[in-house]
Amino acid sequence: MIGTGDDRALIDRFLEMMAAEAGAAANTLAAYRSDLTLASGEIGGRLAAADAGVIARLADGWSTLARSTVARKAAALRRFYGFLAAEGLRNDDPSAALPRPGAARPLPKSLSVAEVDALFAAVAERQARVPADPLDLRLAALIELLYGSGLRATELVSLPRGSIASDRPYLILRGKGGRERLVPISDRARAAVAAWREQVPADSPWLFPSGRKHLSRVRLYQLVKALAAAAGITPTRLSPHVLRHAFATHLLAGGADLRALQAMLGHADIATTEIYTHVDASRLVELVNTRHPLVDGAGQRP
Repeated sequence: MIGTGDDRALIDRFLEMMAAEAGAAANTLAAYRSDLTLASGEIGGRLAAADAGVIARLADGWSTLARSTVARKAAALRRFYGFLAAEGLRNDDPSAALPRPGAARPLPKSLSVAEVDALFAAVAERQARVPADPLDLRLAALIELLYGSGLRATELVSLPRGSIASDRPYLILRGKGGRERLVPISDRARAAVAAWREQVPADSPWLFPSGRKHLSRVRLYQLVKALAAAAGITPTRLSPHVLRHAFATHLLAGGADLRALQAMLGHADIATTEIYTHVDASRLVELVNTRHPLVDGAGQRP
């Protein structure tokens, strides 16, 4: 049985599991520790042993908090109690008493296919300038990788010089939370990277060097917003992360599997990927009407 005063040790064990098995990032672990420690303090250090009634009263005290904060606190406690049950430390799970606030998370900003076409047309126009500017080759490589592979801004600017090979249509990337994932690299992106890499010093450790380090995220944002203006898109609507969203949205609209998309984006939780199911309802209806085994009588039972 769990006794009084066990909270601190069990929270430590839970966080060790999250780091080792779930690959949780340092910021995530810090947030879990803060939420669990505060909850423990509010109920006299008996969080691990609390029953559903105690948990319900604890959650009542969150009524003045933002919905996103309540959702985060509830998620931390659910995972904690799930861990206790999995470890055989509890025979029940009181987390059913926790609130499930409706998702107030806004849908991610995205772009239409026509707007993406306008972006690439603006890139091509810059590359056609005379005299040529090598930095236009860099811009082409950056945009191809953002939209074509769904890279995060930090992942993109810190790519090693030799990370993308002309004969290999993917790269192995260590991203958020230290998790490795396989990232597909399109033929177009590999060609754009190859053209840019010819301008990068052979001794540079970075694919996108800038001074003694690599290109900064701030500079990447500036480049993307300047390109938006050139393409006739309101700059406030475009960022590197919006291009990542467009990558995901357009793949899903084209029929991509949600699990495959989760792997490509590097999401630890499929729930994060599911936000991209905001694609047109007409597309989802079309998938059912054309892909279901009972369409046109196929697969009907006698």
